[in-house]
Amino acid sequence: MPKSKVFVIDTNVILHDHECIYHFNDNDVILPITVLEELDRFKRGNDQINFQARQFVRVLDEIVGNELFNGGISLGADKGKLTIETGKPFSDKLKESFREDIPDHRILAITEFLREKFKDRKVILVTKDVNLRMKAKSLRIESEDYKNDKVQDINVLYQGIRENKDYSDQLIARLYESNFLTQEEAGIEKPPFANEFFILKSSRSSVLAHYSPFRQRFERVDKKVAYGIKPRNAEQTFSIHALLDPEIKLVSLTGKAGTGKTLLALAAAIAQHNIYEQILLARPIVALSNRDIGFLPGDAEEKVSPYMQPLFDNLAVIKRCFNQNSSEYKMIEDLKKDDRLVISPLAFIRGRSLSNCYFIIDEAQNLTPHEVKTIITRAGEGTKMIFTGDIQQIDSPYLDMQSNGLAYLTDRMKGQDIFAHINLVKGERSYLAELASDLL
Repeated sequence: MPKSKVFVIDTNVILHDHECIYHFNDNDVILPITVLEELDRFKRGNDQINFQARQFVRVLDEIVGNELFNGGISLGADKGKLTIETGKPFSDKLKESFREDIPDHRILAITEFLREKFKDRKVILVTKDVNLRMKAKSLRIESEDYKNDKVQDINVLYQGIRENKDYSDQLIARLYESNFLTQEEAGIEKPPFANEFFILKSSRSSVLAHYSPFRQRFERVDKKVAYGIKPRNAEQTFSIHALLDPEIKLVSLTGKAGTGKTLLALAAAIAQHNIYEQILLARPIVALSNRDIGFLPGDAEEKVSPYMQPLFDNLAVIKRCFNQNSSEYKMIEDLKKDDRLVISPLAFIRGRSLSNCYFIIDEAQNLTPHEVKTIITRAGEGTKMIFTGDIQQIDSPYLDMQSNGLAYLTDRMKGQDIFAHINLVKGERSYLAELASDLL
């Protein structure tokens, strides 16, 4: 029987998922004391990493209690042990390779020490820092990314739309006449996912359809206008359908810049202002050049304003669809004045009630899977949640196309009866924007 492994955890893994220590099966988990020192610097603040740091310290306190780390503390049934490893001197190889005494190098020193201590077991450093992984491997220390919440194959990520080019004219005509087809009548070879969308084409005509898991049939999708915003292609038509469907409580929209993700979500929300008590539109703040927003001038509202401006720009596009004296224009102004339409950084919304609201989370590719889970699990009765983003435009240094929360959400939720996903491909902002997105 192979021996269990020893995993050494870097600080950024904990800041990514404060419950990470429970995700290594029956293998032992080593926490370098340097990591505790680094976590202490992250405990204060309102960003998600500060929340993760505080939560992990609480988790650690619950596990340890009044015990000492003599030989490690069990993480539970069928789990390994957790041990805190104190600092270790740098080996000659480490001294020659790295002149600076910094946390990363102290973690390498501890991992190197453990590799010599457990010669009969695999010792693996787990870090989301690519550069630290390269440093470890140069010292012949095994290192890997935190994989618990990664999408296995990004190339087969669920698209939410299927195209069938060999459909019969008769079936398309029947769908237009009756507005739906049973599963048997539709004759789709591969069983559909719940709320999957279809472009059905014959030699002479085509039709858009949606598979309803509640009625277990294919239903025709018509083009709908959402508060002045008209869909310009099939993907946008599907998006508006999902955004307006009261049976679908969770929607994810992915696609490159200019495909209309945020604009469609906001327009659909305003179109349903009489159904929901509040419309919340939020996005995570990823500070530029890794500098906290506290470096920016002004009060709290002025500091975050540049990050929120794209959301206000989308709202302006919707307002321009109407005359300033129209009731539709006035309705948007009234929603803002009464705080029924709120645009805010995601961190500022934490702790607020999420009952009977339409909650749009923009730039969700910059959220971790744990952050996405935390947001969704706070949904109360009557709430609908929309996550939008581009998984190819990630600003967070420790997320990638496989580990970001938006891709993880899409991969794990596909097939659920209250979830729909649409990947928008065609840019509609302008020919110039489309060209730049494709070529640059």
